[in-house]
Amino acid sequence: MQYQAASIEQEAQAFWESQASFIAKPDPKREKFYCLAMFPYPSGKLHMGHVRNYTIADVIARFQRMLGKNVLQPMGWDAFGLPAENAAIKNNVPPAAWTADNINYMRDQLKRLGFAYDWTREVTTCEPDYYRWEQWFFTRLFEKGLAYKKQAEVNWCETDNTVLANEQVVDGCCWRCDNPVERRNIDQWFIKITDYAEQLLNDIDQLDGWPEQVKTMQRNWIGRSEGVELQFDVDGHGPLSVYTTRPDTLMGVTYVAVAGQHPLAQKAAESNPELKAFLSSIANTKMAEADLATAEKLGMATGFTAIHPITGREVPVWAANFVLMSYGSGAVMAVPGHDQRDWEFATKYGLPIEQVIEPSNGDACDLSTAAYTQKGILVNSGDYNGLSSAEAFETIAAALEAAGKGHKTVQYRLRDWGVSRQRYWGAPIPIINCDKCGAVSVPEQDLPVVLPTDVEFDGVGSPIKKMPEFYETTCPCCGGPAERETDTFDTFMESSWYYARYASATNGKAMLDDDANYWLPVDQYVGGIEHAILHLLYARFFHKLLRDEGLVNSDEPFKRLLTQGMVLKDGAKMSKSKGNTVDPQALIDSYGADTVRLFSMFAAPPEQSLEWSDAGVDGAHRFLKRLWRMAFEHIDGTADTPEKPLTAKDVRRKLHETIAKVTDDYGRRQTFNTAIAAVMELCNELVRLDQSDSASREVMREGLSVAVRLLAPIVPHVCHSLWQALGYKSDIANEAWPEVDQAALVRDEIELVVQVNGKVRAKMAVGVDASKESIEQLALAQDNVQRFIADATVRKIIVVPGRLVNIVAN
Repeated sequence: MQYQAASIEQEAQAFWESQASFIAKPDPKREKFYCLAMFPYPSGKLHMGHVRNYTIADVIARFQRMLGKNVLQPMGWDAFGLPAENAAIKNNVPPAAWTADNINYMRDQLKRLGFAYDWTREVTTCEPDYYRWEQWFFTRLFEKGLAYKKQAEVNWCETDNTVLANEQVVDGCCWRCDNPVERRNIDQWFIKITDYAEQLLNDIDQLDGWPEQVKTMQRNWIGRSEGVELQFDVDGHGPLSVYTTRPDTLMGVTYVAVAGQHPLAQKAAESNPELKAFLSSIANTKMAEADLATAEKLGMATGFTAIHPITGREVPVWAANFVLMSYGSGAVMAVPGHDQRDWEFATKYGLPIEQVIEPSNGDACDLSTAAYTQKGILVNSGDYNGLSSAEAFETIAAALEAAGKGHKTVQYRLRDWGVSRQRYWGAPIPIINCDKCGAVSVPEQDLPVVLPTDVEFDGVGSPIKKMPEFYETTCPCCGGPAERETDTFDTFMESSWYYARYASATNGKAMLDDDANYWLPVDQYVGGIEHAILHLLYARFFHKLLRDEGLVNSDEPFKRLLTQGMVLKDGAKMSKSKGNTVDPQALIDSYGADTVRLFSMFAAPPEQSLEWSDAGVDGAHRFLKRLWRMAFEHIDGTADTPEKPLTAKDVRRKLHETIAKVTDDYGRRQTFNTAIAAVMELCNELVRLDQSDSASREVMREGLSVAVRLLAPIVPHVCHSLWQALGYKSDIANEAWPEVDQAALVRDEIELVVQVNGKVRAKMAVGVDASKESIEQLALAQDNVQRFIADATVRKIIVVPGRLVNIVAN
């Protein structure tokens, strides 16, 4: 009987569907396991990164199911977002229709791969029955003061009358019309994630199942720092506030730098055309915080001077492109002697560079080549000379506070979450703007605010901004004429709580219900490292908001996190632009889903990058055919007699050693490649079993049943078929995981290495209860040992129990 992947896989999938094998229902009597892979954007087709990600999660879910746990593994679609708008422009298809077509195609692909999803819980974020609850929750946050509106900078294309994402700005111009993009302040909606900064930071310590790398990235993004907020007085313009984590360097300030949008810079520009032009030039240059260290430093003097809060010395105020208005107060005290960014700016513009810190070990530092940025001992600092940086922090902070010029404070790098987008394909923000009442939340009974989907989309502005039938309404408070908010939510809003909605996906009357507290938190989350900061941070934040609203009773959404590596081809990440993609559908058609799944799991550990290999795919397929042949040769009684057969006892010991290893690989280590290798090694042992007697045939049957169960999470279709062919009537997807028979692990003999003067010269088998004397005699009798001690005198024999014998001779 030949291995026919297509028919085997169709039969298995039809069986699972008819049996509703993966429908998950709460059962308080069983231990639950919620396994989740990050849901995909419906871009049109699955790529190999999707296949790897979802196979990893499916392997974990199926393994946990076989351990007897009540498993939930759902799937859905992160369906709003900019790519659908771009596709609508390119293909002249409304985003809703384009998205729905893609979802239908990709759903079929996922089903072809045999993933054990509960499809009754499918969520699609662009559907009103999903984003209705997001809107409802936002109104709760708005009423509690956690959601608010303020002006913030965006990329603005005047030609297309639209806000652009950073990736749509190419060399300072619009990607579509190639006209210059400007930085513009417009009203935006924010959620106060900063109110939860300390919780988000402290609760990282609860995340024992997360990679240390990801936890470090989260800590750095939150960026807690202890420092001093202090004031410089500026020429009759009042105090200029700055924040510093290095008050020990305060005596080395030689200038103050402000952002181009800072009120001081703008005020100075009113009477200085050259400065005004400079501020305009840097305003239209997008500068992310990560770029500050490497970007060319540009600046211009404002003409203002600031008064040092301790010395009273005047220092110039400069406008500089390395200061961002969106961070802190938009102003920094510049200490070029001890900050490299300040040093580069001062060097370029000929500003003073003064040393006020010297190394604690007395070494000299050359400030003509670079800033000295380490902490040390204060010099050239008046009354503070000789203090360590730590001592000076406290002393200078106290002096500033006594003078009413500053105070110690804790700050965070984290900024409030901007959730509004001036684009069409997103969930409408449930706010009504009234000239009399201001911003008013849409009443619960009027939700959802449905996004019109029958629109003409030309990419010039958002269609709903041109649709009076959408935005014209009445104020819920005063009944007067008002307008709906035409901004839509950032898609991070949808992806920040979808994991929770799966638990209550069929409830049309509530965002979440009691089922959420049964299933949550997610026991295993699987997704790319590229989501390690924003998505995971926003989801953690959203979970705490849900908790504080009484909707969940846990602090964190995800217990254990696995971040899988990329799929590479010829050393580069697979991408359409590089022309190195591999179509999963073509592979499924040629080899079957199980081969694709097996290769994806065998080629590399989950966290590491996977290098694509056509030969590796062929090898995976050959192994499945071999497994199939082994099983049917046993069933049909046609197996060849091996040349050097193993005993049934040795094979059974190997069998149960393999169970122990593979169980650990699946569960604790999550190294599925080594689990597969162990089963392959077991198969090599099984074929050396002489099946001519009934006892050996029984061991072979046991070995095949174990191998099939050990592989079932990875290659479920072929294992489903083989399980039935071996005569078992149960559904292997819900079959119990094999257990180790400790008695089978007991050995009559053990193998010892024999060394002569520390070099291996032989290996020998001895009884487990052999005496030290008999081990020594047997070691001396080995032919190869005799060759190396024939002309020597044996001085000592060292026996390390269970491991080796070392003969010392000269």
